[in-house]
Parts: sequence; structure tokens; C-alpha cells
Amino acid sequence: MLRKTLLATLCASALLTVTAPVFAAPTQDFKSEQGPLEVTTMIKGLEHPWALAFLPDRQGMLVTERPGNLRVVSADGKLSAPLSGVPKVWAKGQGGLLDVALSPDFKQDRTVYLSYAEGGGEGDKAGTAVGRGRLSDDLTALKDFNVIFRQEPKLSVGNHFGSRLVFDRDGYLFITLGENNDRPTAQDLDKLQGKVVRIYPDGKVPDDNPFVGQTGVRPEIWSYGHRNPQGAALNPWTGTLWENEHGPQGGDEINIIERGKNYGWPMATHGINYSGQPIPEAKGKSAEGTVAPHHVWEKSPGLSGMAFYDADRFKAWQHNVFIGALVSQELIRLQFDGDKVVHEERLLGELNKRIRDVRQGPDGYLYVLTDEDDGALYKIGLK
Repeated sequence: MLRKTLLATLCASALLTVTAPVFAAPTQDFKSEQGPLEVTTMIKGLEHPWALAFLPDRQGMLVTERPGNLRVVSADGKLSAPLSGVPKVWAKGQGGLLDVALSPDFKQDRTVYLSYAEGGGEGDKAGTAVGRGRLSDDLTALKDFNVIFRQEPKLSVGNHFGSRLVFDRDGYLFITLGENNDRPTAQDLDKLQGKVVRIYPDGKVPDDNPFVGQTGVRPEIWSYGHRNPQGAALNPWTGTLWENEHGPQGGDEINIIERGKNYGWPMATHGINYSGQPIPEAKGKSAEGTVAPHHVWEKSPGLSGMAFYDADRFKAWQHNVFIGALVSQELIRLQFDGDKVVHEERLLGELNKRIRDVRQGPDGYLYVLTDEDDGALYKIGLK
């Protein structure tokens, strides 16, 4: 009798193990034009998370927290302790630990790239830095971290670091850089403020960058005239780099980044100063010799992370772009005809959360981070 009872118990336990979900997390439903959204809370209690990157082979994801922590969220929704080996960051204002990206050859080299605010400038000013280290096999440390890029000069007192990292199909690393709230520097080619730069993964400058060899011009520069680009992604269908950036009061924009082009800030803008006065350097919404925005919002949502959707899981989202919004506290969905935006939908407004990053997961779901003292990671799909 005892053996039968024990056998029945073991069988019941085995059945429970097979049928139970990997993790139990609260879900909410929200309305959308394609049908109900199912939003699952994976992690709460993150301190101003800024970015995430998916590890291969269901090892979970890396998440940055602006005060200076890099953590692992496992596939079953567990949060690790902060990893060791992360650089010291300048965590003031908008500064801190920012973007994270994996090497294109991560499975072979286990290299992780981080962007962050680095101090040391005159008068306690900071700039964006990028470095890389090797993720340990047990996911607890970054080994041999070294800096490969520094924004020069260091001019920020806490604003406009930009700081998205994107690898293209050829393995070049693009870094978006804010103008540190020092408007004219976005047009100064001897400075790295308000630029998109292009480098090799080890930090060296490619010989075919547009300004290589020109006197008084930084050779890292790929494009210029940017204000504060906090979202960037590679278009998976064309291989082109897309970027979004904050305008001042009004004039948030999407740009398709081209070699050597001037994107206008502060000479051309759809926005005004927060005081209500015009931007002193602005000549209007356009200026000769500059590229107009690909898409512009006259009222600023406060754009942040950006993701193209190219998975098979949710057919209704294919060829859409999703962008986080900090000010309007929404997830923006854009539909396209070719490259032209033909429709916009605002999602998740009921969350009342500043959406900092959005990424497409390897499972075809969207994952978003909220920029709060008690930040969260959400998994989003259509029901």
C-alpha cells in the first residue's frame, strides 16, 4: 500500500512538473487595433533600467540599470545580482549605464558592449564612452573590460548622452551621441557631440568614413546635426540604420542615417525652447544643406528605444516599427508603405509608465523596459 501511494505521488509530481509553466507572472489585457494585447510582467524592482540584449540559447537577457548595474534576467524570469567587472559610471541627471549590445560573433567571443556616461571632464562634466568585456560562462562577470571609444570633449552636466549601439551587417559599430545640451556643437566637426559615429568593434576608425583625412574633423563621424538620439535600429529588410531623437519642445523625429549627411540640429527644427521662445540658431523647419526628418512629431512623445518587427509569430505586426515614449508614456506602433509612415497607433497608455527600451525577442514577442525607480520588464504579444 505504501509503495502504491508513493508511486501515485511521484506520478502526480511528474505530471505537475511537465504541465506547470516555467514561471507564473501576472498578465493584463489591453486594447489594440489588431486585437487584445497580453502584457506579462516578467520582472519588477529594476532601478531605472535603460536597455536589454538577448543572450543566445535561451540564456535570458542582459539588462542595464542607469545607476551602474548590469544584470541577467533568466529565461524563467529570475533576476541575478549585479555582474562584476562593469565600469564605473557617471550617474547624474540622464547619465549612467546606458545601452548594451552583443558582439555579432558573441557565440564565439562572448563579447558584450556597454555605453555609459563617463566623468572626468573639466568642472565635473561627462561624455559618452563605450567599452567591451567578455561575459563569463557562469553569467556573473564581465572580464577584461576596456574602453574603445570616448566622446570628446566631455561637455555634459547631465543631459543628452544619446548612446544607442547598433552593429550593421558588415560588423561596423554605430554609436549615437547627444550634443550634451550644447546646441552649436552638433554642427562642429571637430567635436563628437550630436553625431552618429562608425567604428570597428575594437574602436579603430574605418578608412572609408566620410571625413577621414580632413584637417580639424573627427574621423569617427558618420553623420552630424543630431540633438539627442536615444533610439536606433538596423532595418532588417534594407540593412540601413534608422535613428530617432528628441526635439526640444516639439519636433521629435525619425531619420534614416546616410554617410556624411547633416541632419540639421540646431539650424533646422520643428520644436521650440522649453521657455516657449524660438531656438536662437534655428532658421526654421528646414535649412539648406541639411536632411529633413523622415518622420516628425510636432508634439514630442519623448522617443526612446526602437525595434523593427520581422518575426513570424504575430503576422499583424510584420514590417511595423515600435518605439518607446517617455513623455507620453506609451508604446508607439508605426505602419509603413515601403519606408513611408502611413499609420500610427499608441499602445499601453493605461500602464502610465515611461517606456525606455523595446526589443523583439527571439520568441517573436516584444519586450519593453520602463524607466522608473521601480522599473519593470514586460513581455507583450497579441492574444
